[in-house]
Formats: sequence, C-alpha cells, structure tokens
Amino acid sequence: MRKSCPTLRHAALTLFFFPLLLTAQTGTIRGFVYDEGSGEPVIFTNVYLQGTTMGSATDVNGYYSITKIQPGTYTLMVTALGFDTLSKQVSVGKDQIVTENLFVRQGAIQIKEFEVTAEKQEAQTRVQVGITKLTPKQIERLPTVGGEADLAQYLQVVPGVIFTGDQGG
Repeated sequence: MRKSCPTLRHAALTLFFFPLLLTAQTGTIRGFVYDEGSGEPVIFTNVYLQGTTMGSATDVNGYYSITKIQPGTYTLMVTALGFDTLSKQVSVGKDQIVTENLFVRQGAIQIKEFEVTAEKQEAQTRVQVGITKLTPKQIERLPTVGGEADLAQYLQVVPGVIFTGDQGG
C-alpha cells in the first residue's frame, strides 16, 4: 500500500497555482494615441510606464495595450518622432482595465543654422599621351625570332600597342 504525503501534495499545488493567482491580480492600460491637431491616429509610437520595463508600441490604428500591470499609480509616457513627449498619471487597480485615449501635440526641434557648400569639378578634356623612350641598346637586347632585332618586333611586346602586321600597300 502506498502512503501519500499531504504536505508535499499541498506544496506542489501551491507552487502550481501561485503564478495564476499573481496574474489574476494585475491590471491593463489600453487606448489610442491621436494627433491633437488633426485627430489622426499616431502610428508606431512608444507608450510606456515610466520607471518600469513595461510598454507597448501603437499599431496602424494608434492602438496600444500594456498588460500584467501590478496595482498602483504610474506615469504613462508617450514619445513619438515629431511630437512633444506626453506624460499622464494613471492608477491601475487589481483586475482593472483602464482605457486612456491620449492626444499628443506636434512639436518642432530647433537646431542651429548650418551651411552646405560644394564645388563642381570640371571635366578633364585634356588627354595625356603616353610616351616610352627607346634606345638602340634596348632594341638590341630584345629576343628575336630571325636573329636581328628591329622596331616592329619591339612594338609587338609594348603594353597598349596592338600590332596588326603588314597590311600591304
């Protein structure tokens, strides 16, 4: 016959259900982020709880949702490129869903004046001619086919020169 330990069974059940109890005591903040001037949704902007690692990005409709928030009072922050940063105090209770529609104001950043200058480079119309000086001594040192060095054989081995042979005439 097998004896079971009730204390061990209770401990196992507590460890199993404890995380479920913790998540059941959290709240949610959700809503939309709009442009205050036009009323258009502000897409792909950051909405987060200051001082925490919890946050969300708005979707194509400007909707955001931050879940599993422990009960308490938080500062909800909205940062978007081209808009002023918005902060708003929000209180979240146990098992509470808080709806906060946020309106951000378009902002501008002042930067110092700067000047861009450029110069046009003129096209080069002058073509450089390559010159190779040749002495009679260099011609004599060339390996030759017929035993006698000449200028035509030398030109066949100079880089950049295409020798087509005797064309007749």
